[in-house]
Amino acid sequence: MITLKYKNEFIGEILGTFILVLFGCGSVAASILFNAYQGLLQIAFVWGIGVTLAVYLTRHISCAHLNPVVSLAMVLSRRMTLRKLPAYVLAQFLGAFLAGLTIYVLFAPSISYYETIHGIVRGTDESIQTAKIFGEFYSSPTVSLPLAMGAEAFGTFILILLIFALTEGCNVGRPDNAIAPLFVGLTVTSIICLIAPLTQAGLNPARDFGPRMVAWIFGWGKAAFPDQSGGFFFVYILAPIVGGSIATIFFMKVLEPAMKKVTGKCDCDK
Repeated sequence: MITLKYKNEFIGEILGTFILVLFGCGSVAASILFNAYQGLLQIAFVWGIGVTLAVYLTRHISCAHLNPVVSLAMVLSRRMTLRKLPAYVLAQFLGAFLAGLTIYVLFAPSISYYETIHGIVRGTDESIQTAKIFGEFYSSPTVSLPLAMGAEAFGTFILILLIFALTEGCNVGRPDNAIAPLFVGLTVTSIICLIAPLTQAGLNPARDFGPRMVAWIFGWGKAAFPDQSGGFFFVYILAPIVGGSIATIFFMKVLEPAMKKVTGKCDCDK
């Protein structure tokens, strides 16, 4: 089996994605259920910390992709072979699902109490308020499906572009390898502050789908997938893939050649 062939990478991606989603979705749960955070920046900062810690934990095991879009970008840029992709993606979705399950186990009594005091019946449209602990939702009077798709694609474009810029040897302006994960985390924090008011800033199909499935299993049902026009798929899976792929091509065709003209070579040339 491919997961056995690449067992170290598989373990690394499960663990890293688990840590990322645990801290990130945990901060959303604390905000919704306990009013623990006073603004978007605080939640975004926790997400950034989660990303940073996950990268430090697993980058020497699996290169810490933690996101199917990142893994696809590595394949498109020939920094990873295509045959590794299924193991990476499966591990990322599994890690995100396990993190969502852990959050449900930790907060299930608190969620039930919150629903009781606010008169929320799980599975109804009103229960989207608590389903947001797990998956993202874009519906609002001012956010249409095309706008939500554009926001997620643009946010993921910036994320992938900066991951390349922060880690490639041909960029003389990149941070030292020891602190690069910190800047990746700050990138995620900054993008969340920009995009989250529109879509909750998914940027990662595994991060959205894994915990969303936990909500679907534990009673939210159709409230976990409320958009009957397929918005969940288009906004939180397709749009990040498109945005990340465009960023990869832009880096390969425009930025990387420009950087090579200055430095003479890139790490990928070694």
